[in-house]
Amino acid sequence: MSDVRIERDSMGELEVPKEALWGAQTQRAVNNFPVSGQAMPRAFIGALGLVKKACAEANVALDLLEPELGQAIGRAADQVIEGKVDEHFPVDVYQTGSGTSSNMNANEVISHLVGLDSAGLKAHPNDHVNMSQSSNDVIPTTIQVSACLSTAESLLPALKHLHAVLVKRSAELDSVAKTGRTHLMDAMPVTLGQELATWASQIESAIARLTTALDRLRFLPQGGTAVGTGINAPEAFGEEVAKALAKATGFEFASAVNKFEGISSVDGVVELSGQLKTLAVSLMKISNDLRWMNSGPLAGLGEIELKPLQPGSSIMPGKVNPVIPEAVCMVAARVIGNDSTITVAGQSGNFQLNVMLPVVGATILESIHILSQSVRLLADQAIAEFNVRHESLNDALARNPILVTALNRVIGYELGAACAKKAYQEGRPIIDVAEEMTDLSREELKTLLDPLKLTKGGIA
Repeated sequence: MSDVRIERDSMGELEVPKEALWGAQTQRAVNNFPVSGQAMPRAFIGALGLVKKACAEANVALDLLEPELGQAIGRAADQVIEGKVDEHFPVDVYQTGSGTSSNMNANEVISHLVGLDSAGLKAHPNDHVNMSQSSNDVIPTTIQVSACLSTAESLLPALKHLHAVLVKRSAELDSVAKTGRTHLMDAMPVTLGQELATWASQIESAIARLTTALDRLRFLPQGGTAVGTGINAPEAFGEEVAKALAKATGFEFASAVNKFEGISSVDGVVELSGQLKTLAVSLMKISNDLRWMNSGPLAGLGEIELKPLQPGSSIMPGKVNPVIPEAVCMVAARVIGNDSTITVAGQSGNFQLNVMLPVVGATILESIHILSQSVRLLADQAIAEFNVRHESLNDALARNPILVTALNRVIGYELGAACAKKAYQEGRPIIDVAEEMTDLSREELKTLLDPLKLTKGGIA
């Protein structure tokens, strides 16, 4: 028995695996693009199913498609949305720049499913499943829908969780003073609570930036068809599709006023990627701070102990590494690199069409996914459960000559510098040296040099 069947398209006949739900155009793409072995992401395929179902509903609402056939297309699209036929979307990310191969993949799979599901009903991939559409508006719309939903449903909740953990731990550690550092050198004291509140503020800003980016990305170019003019689509088609998508997802999708923009450019995705890069920079800063604070524990800063998760060396027994912050730093590096990819791809909008759409879609979704996963790990496996090494913090504070800064208004900068220099040279606490070199009593110095008091700012 043959394990292939013959399919036909406008270019002729070719063999397709017998059990495949796709047709000739998908098979041509499989044959033409054996590049990475990386298919389009699940989030993209699910969003493509959402778009196809919404388009079918719009065509029914506008009396272009028979209701029975439209409903059959919707049921078939549900299988795509739910991930039940993912193995039948084999087209490589690195394909035709418009994503036509992925669009036709969906059209052929849905058409095939209609034939299997509905006795007597036939759906043509182009004439019915792709009615009132072009790959040139379907793929940009799918990218925007998938990026909006992935950010709103996965990344933003993860960031809000991280923010809540940071706020909670900041409150718990608000009275724990430690040596501040600028240029990695000893500086005036801060509290651990202040450090974590700083991180919380960074995450709060990231949430705000991403939310405003989604406010623009939600306007969809569907209905612009081939070049933005809307040829072969009724005037109300874009609005009907956006309405159906909003109803299906609960996200406030709307039809773009100027559909040329969303087809010829991916500026909204470039903006979102830029905000993801900013978030990645923040996460790398936070993760590296944690690594420094955890360093040692004997020959480093040793301010905190991160939760031990796994042995840290194949040769050094007992070594434990800060694996979660390290993983987050790698995620951040990847997202920063992904932003460069999206930036280059974004400027490839030649006249009426961007021709790097598949790599834009795959890359933005990878960034959103790995950020979503790593943010929760950072919150739960690193920040929520680290222990404070109070003795280490207090010893460092006691030996920190920079505390003399608090005496500037009392003894002057020059005498303060002399005290600090002597304390450094002799390795003695600044309070002992200041007691010898100034007229201040030890009780006055204790008050003036109280590290926790100094974290409040103001004049000593």
